[in-house]
Amino acid sequence: MRQPKIFYLMQKAHSALFRAADRFLGEEVGLTSSQHAVLLILVKRDGLPISAIAKELNMGKSSLTGLIDRMSKKGLVSRQQSAADARSFEIHIEDHGRQLVKATLPGTKRINSDILATFSAQEQSTIEKFLEHLANNADDIVATQSLKNPQERKVK
Repeated sequence: MRQPKIFYLMQKAHSALFRAADRFLGEEVGLTSSQHAVLLILVKRDGLPISAIAKELNMGKSSLTGLIDRMSKKGLVSRQQSAADARSFEIHIEDHGRQLVKATLPGTKRINSDILATFSAQEQSTIEKFLEHLANNADDIVATQSLKNPQERKVK
């Protein structure tokens, strides 16, 4: 049996899913999927520093800073100086951000259900385990592999 091209299929699925999500969220509520993800995190744990949100989303801190700036201009979040560390800022969800999460949560749940609809409960558990494994170990998985054949590698 031939092994599936997981790396390629993950890229293809990620691009298709997030392009569709960005289009839908943009048309419905004026959000990107990344902005939506930040709001979902802040609804559960408001007042996180940017570094914690970046870690949760596996995003670069500088990319997230620009995203937070744009969200702040839209009135979705606010940035407040941390009481514990004056050099740090906490990100807080604003009422408008909460309203958008409340409005989009049923659709998000439906999308999750639709993605998994054709899989048994056991398969869904395996998919969850697989995706968690990738999210938690991507650097180690990729770092242990070379994309070149041993004969083509340059010696440093």
